[in-house]
Amino acid sequence: MSLLQIEDLRVHFPIRQGIVFERTVGHVYAVDGVSLSIEKGQTYGLVGESGCGKTTLGRAVLRLNDITEGSVFYQDTDLSALSDEEMRKRRSKLQMVFQDPLGSLNPRQNIESILVEGMEAHRIGANRTERRERAVETLKAVGLPATALSRYPHEFSGGQRQRIGIARALVLEPDLIICDEPVSALDVSIQAQVLNLLEKLQKDLELTYLVIAHDLAVVRHISDVIGVMYLGSIVEEAPSDALYETPRHPYTKALMSAVPVPDPDVEDNRERILLTGDLPSPANPPAGCRFHTRCPWRQETLCDTERPVLTELADGHRVACHYAADIEAGRIHPTRQLASAILPGAEVQTEVPDDAGHV
Repeated sequence: MSLLQIEDLRVHFPIRQGIVFERTVGHVYAVDGVSLSIEKGQTYGLVGESGCGKTTLGRAVLRLNDITEGSVFYQDTDLSALSDEEMRKRRSKLQMVFQDPLGSLNPRQNIESILVEGMEAHRIGANRTERRERAVETLKAVGLPATALSRYPHEFSGGQRQRIGIARALVLEPDLIICDEPVSALDVSIQAQVLNLLEKLQKDLELTYLVIAHDLAVVRHISDVIGVMYLGSIVEEAPSDALYETPRHPYTKALMSAVPVPDPDVEDNRERILLTGDLPSPANPPAGCRFHTRCPWRQETLCDTERPVLTELADGHRVACHYAADIEAGRIHPTRQLASAILPGAEVQTEVPDDAGHV
């Protein structure tokens, strides 16, 4: 059963000009037609480069950003159709852990006030004493002592502050937690501790996660299903192991080729795909396939004019690419653009030089 169902979600931010007579001259298409489903107890990993709309999507689920079009269903309730007051009543079940553990905590409040504030707003606990006891239990669950209640955010390390951010979400007994880059600001050794904590809490409390990250190693460690996002839309979605073993979209292939392999022999001889060009502006996205301006397998006409839809190619493996099956079968080969982007040691070559060395 789906705990969260997103259908054709769009979040467009208006671009305004003028001082006296302000007018809308365009839009930033931050999220542009995303559909996904998260089962209860599941972890859905959402990856993509900076500016692709991951965080905007997560904030839109909680109605922290206005939804332009589409629907967000939580347990069959359309959150996008609720009034602000009705949405506030449900926010205790939908919580968020933010990327910056220090910036997300009020520096003027001690930890007790930070944790109790949410309980008071949602009327959890009969009195201050009961709420304080609950705060202590939650801190212990995330690996912090009760003495932390009287301290302030600046007195803790980055990893400890992120644990406090997790405790702030947990204290309201949520069903779904959106983790927005939860470990990107932490040292590598601390990242592993926080990820292991999230996994333990999920098992103990039957939590559901939407984990937003740009680090493929992070989402593979924690996710059951992974969606790859590019320029406001999901281009590939699959179970975690299937996505890493057989990436099918050209953009996913490029991301996977950038992940280091611990075996030196494999690392020196494997294919690298270096994308040319910059990420197009979400205010002026390309027509047709959003990725075609950087795609090594681009085919003229169809890729340039028609936007692909997510199509299931294997069990639970969906790809938004007109030629994903042909690329997988070797019927379409990369262009010269890809051959020039392969680093030394790669075996892919699209054109063979003659005796004089000319292509």
